Amino acid sequence: MTTAKAKVLQALEAAIADQTFVKLTLGAPRGADPSLKKWLARPVVLRDGPRVSCVWRHTTRDVTKNLEATEALLAVEELLGSTFGSAHLFTTTADLQLELARDGKERLSTSAPSHGTVESLAHDRAKQRTFVVASQPWLREVSVTTPDGKVKRGMEGKVRQIERFVEIFSHLVTPAIAAAAGRTLEVVDMGCGKGYLTFAIAEWLHDAGIAARVRGIDSRPELMASCEEVARRTGRANLHFAPGSISAFAQDHVDILIALHACDTATDEAIAKGIALGATAILVSPCCHKELRHGLVPPPELAPAFVHGIFAEREAEFVTDALRALLLEGAGFTTKVFEYVTSEHTAKNLMIAATRPSGRPSATIDAGASRRLASRYGIKHQRLASLLGVELAP
Repeated sequence: MTTAKAKVLQALEAAIADQTFVKLTLGAPRGADPSLKKWLARPVVLRDGPRVSCVWRHTTRDVTKNLEATEALLAVEELLGSTFGSAHLFTTTADLQLELARDGKERLSTSAPSHGTVESLAHDRAKQRTFVVASQPWLREVSVTTPDGKVKRGMEGKVRQIERFVEIFSHLVTPAIAAAAGRTLEVVDMGCGKGYLTFAIAEWLHDAGIAARVRGIDSRPELMASCEEVARRTGRANLHFAPGSISAFAQDHVDILIALHACDTATDEAIAKGIALGATAILVSPCCHKELRHGLVPPPELAPAFVHGIFAEREAEFVTDALRALLLEGAGFTTKVFEYVTSEHTAKNLMIAATRPSGRPSATIDAGASRRLASRYGIKHQRLASLLGVELAP
């Protein structure tokens, strides 16, 4: 008797052969790698002929391989049932949905096609941008695009960075937006610099119909005056810039706090400020990890490697940001740590994104994991821990 899984594989093989294949999604992950969440496939046409573009979607990255039909079929056969427990096959003739229980039971359902035609088979399909660069007047005002809306030479990486950040922002701030329902969402960008990302956030919130007040803070008064002038000239009523420091920033409440490339312990001050002001989302991209660099006492087995300065530097970056993530988790946040842009755009591309369902600060901080890590490296003091009142070596 033909199994349900075999029927799906046969339908996929036939759809690829007669060019009615639209896409395939494998879900319900059950494999050994907890970061692997989905597996996606769609037909493409490359220079060498037709292929199946297959994507292994992990929590913070995608791995894409363009396989021949037979290789793609073998991959599906291997993954389905072992790594994934469900499959959803879309063709122009029918939709097939398969569910595989862990006890071996199968359930296959067939329905009318969701797609009447196959999407573009071009490999490099135009990406759906969060916003269209040419339509943003503030980008021209801050010298990123030309008067006719074209990206200036040398600013291509900056535009990609802006688009990528807004994409991340739009996915991570859902809890904060939900918590602020019925009132104005409060967003602050600490150390905002020239305000590229601050403008982009304000624009995205406006386009999404979300009532928000966005504030950019930086220690350079002249730069903030220039940004404020651009905001007024381009009609950004929900956006304001003001000179100031992270430590001196005063406001009753903040829903979303952002600090990208705040130098050394300024990142710690921003995180602590976000926690103190009841932020539901905190997004930071650390820079210049100096505080712990010369004070780490490496585990004995690592000590010989630390004679090389670059290893000591990278270990200091790891330990510092790991402590920050653990302290945020101890304060009731769920954290994600990932590279938000490729290193070709900026070497400081690590992001710590912390969110929690409620904007209320935790009454106490669970510092157990932070203390264990600090103990491993002989750390007695760290700026964020001190700001939160956590003794790493009680």
